[in-house]
Amino acid sequence: MVIRVVLRLMACAGLLIAASAAAQAPALSGDIIADLERLQQALRQGEHERVGERARAQARRFEGGNATDRWASALYRQLAAGAEANTGRHEAAADQLHLARQVQEAPQEQRDRWLREEARMRLAAGQRERGVKLLSDWLQQHDGEPAERWRLAHALAKLKRWEEAAQWVERALADDADPGERRQALAVAVFQRAGRGQEALANLEDSLNAQAEPAAWRRAAALAQGIGEAQRAAAIWEAGWRLGVLSGEADLRQRIELHLAAGTPARAAEYLKAALDDEALPDTLANRRLLARAWEESRDRKRALEAWRAVAQRSGEGGDWQRLGLLAHAWGQDELAQEAMQQAQRRGVEIDPRWLSTR
Repeated sequence: MVIRVVLRLMACAGLLIAASAAAQAPALSGDIIADLERLQQALRQGEHERVGERARAQARRFEGGNATDRWASALYRQLAAGAEANTGRHEAAADQLHLARQVQEAPQEQRDRWLREEARMRLAAGQRERGVKLLSDWLQQHDGEPAERWRLAHALAKLKRWEEAAQWVERALADDADPGERRQALAVAVFQRAGRGQEALANLEDSLNAQAEPAAWRRAAALAQGIGEAQRAAAIWEAGWRLGVLSGEADLRQRIELHLAAGTPARAAEYLKAALDDEALPDTLANRRLLARAWEESRDRKRALEAWRAVAQRSGEGGDWQRLGLLAHAWGQDELAQEAMQQAQRRGVEIDPRWLSTR
């Protein structure tokens, strides 16, 4: 009977203990069992204030007695914690659990559970330093579920203890087959802040597929670029584009920009030329400049010179004519270089007279 009551009491507050643990505790009197059952039922019915007040009073009444009384006091503290937690008073709930944990007559297994729950309440109350310490203590003795490791990693990240957070993220990922988008984002942020960008990127890449959100693909590409992996960033974006996850004008332009950054400018130029021809991107001066730059970087001399000339004629800016002239000169097109420099001079650009003489 006593074991059944204790088991029901623990279940009510979300802290079910094993029957073997309950059997190790001192036997409770019939009056105490009946009172605990009544309070448990009232808690289920939402009478949080009344239960909390009664449970705290009973806990204080029994805390100085014999072993049985002290065990009863711990169980009343447990009920008081449940009442406080249900009304959002997490710090008060944690304080009750802390007092319950001090009762040596409570089975060690149960005190361990109270330790974990107190840690959760401390974190919920914003007491991160204390909550982190308690949860770390608990996880040093128990494997725990991935959720507990994620909780500790998140709290450590809030405290900007990035290396410690990264260690717990690793442990969480080891046993979490489907961490979900929010936990993936936490893992990426923690690894990145801890100076472990490669691990963050590998973690993100593992989660990418046709069902992944576009934001995840964009984060992965941005992270790759941020750690100096421009080619990897372009490859990620290309894969997302081909799967249809990335689409639209902004994503198309980013696809082109990433190929330029990755050292594949010919591909960038081809994509941009096709986009302009198909009107997938607007035929703006900025896009024409980007096309000229892509052909230039790909060392396609004919197309680059044609593209820069088209830009200069369209913009009428001396700087564009000057760029065309310098490029033409570098590639041995002296006649075009002279013409371009003359155009630049007419538009107010100071040009060395040697550029303007017949060559």
